[in-house]
Amino acid sequence: MEILLEEFYNTDLIVEKFHPRKAFIDEKSYQINGITQSGKTKLLKSYLLTQKKNSYLYIDCKDIRIQPSEFNKYLKPFCIQNKIDILVLDNYHEAIEFANVSQLLIASENYFPLDYLTPITLYPLDYEEFLAYEHKYDSSALNHFFKLGALPSMHKINQDERNLYIQRSLRAALDDVELDILIYCAKAMAQKISAYTIYERLKNMRKISKDKLYRSYEALIAKKYIHQLEKINHPKATKKLYLCDISFKAALSTEKNFAKLFENMIFLELLKSGQECFYDDTIDFYIPSKGEVILGMPFTDERTLFKKLESIEAFIFSYQIRKVIAVTMNKEGSISHPFSKVEMLPFDIWALGDS
Repeated sequence: MEILLEEFYNTDLIVEKFHPRKAFIDEKSYQINGITQSGKTKLLKSYLLTQKKNSYLYIDCKDIRIQPSEFNKYLKPFCIQNKIDILVLDNYHEAIEFANVSQLLIASENYFPLDYLTPITLYPLDYEEFLAYEHKYDSSALNHFFKLGALPSMHKINQDERNLYIQRSLRAALDDVELDILIYCAKAMAQKISAYTIYERLKNMRKISKDKLYRSYEALIAKKYIHQLEKINHPKATKKLYLCDISFKAALSTEKNFAKLFENMIFLELLKSGQECFYDDTIDFYIPSKGEVILGMPFTDERTLFKKLESIEAFIFSYQIRKVIAVTMNKEGSISHPFSKVEMLPFDIWALGDS
């Protein structure tokens, strides 16, 4: 194991062009959590390359040569002997023991309740981060966002290989039950779905216990592969379900529904901006802190929006809504309303303005 540690210590880290993220690492100790391909490793390595080469030790805990019981015996003495200031445990799992260093950085899909590590959730790219990868900041960038999704690595993958690349990444990251659940969720994107509904569907396709499915479902939520949205003032009502990245829809399903895809994109922008929101039967997203309603209406016009406002007028009045935004593909404008400010904003303008 000492030879393996020497190899890790002496290996030069290489990072292809790094685009800064909104999440960043400073001198504190962190645990970084995020789905596969969200950019955890690149964030760690780009930080280490700003430090002195002999001050850090980077270890990928997925290396099959690591035998935890033996490895742990050598790790702490090695860090002391080589005066390691920064220890990085990428793809961390609990079988690996920590050494006493000035800065500890761990990365994993799973969250570990460690009070001495500041948590960072690294989501796939939001639209503003995505633009750093683009050569043009025009309508073609938004179309590219729809095609690629928000995984940073997708910019390097050929078009004919993207879906298979995502499938391979998910197979490596998830167990069979988790993957089957995610495939079903891809078909049910932006709909009201419960774990029991998924169980009822999947039990006809494979042998599975309800307890196992519920555990796997909760694991996907904890690792943020899927997200749930609660109904306003009805915490026990069935929650709406969203994917962590819209690229999973095409990679895991042949079903098409652009309106639901568009709604999922809006949800992810709200999620990444940290705004608490809810849904209602006639409302896509309600943001209480702003008294604001967001509607996903990619191809709307003034007439269609006016009819929608009529159908949600009771909600607007009851919740004292100050602003209604219809997020569109490219339509921009405003219409008159007695209670609220009503705007139509293209997704790219809305997403960048909101951020």
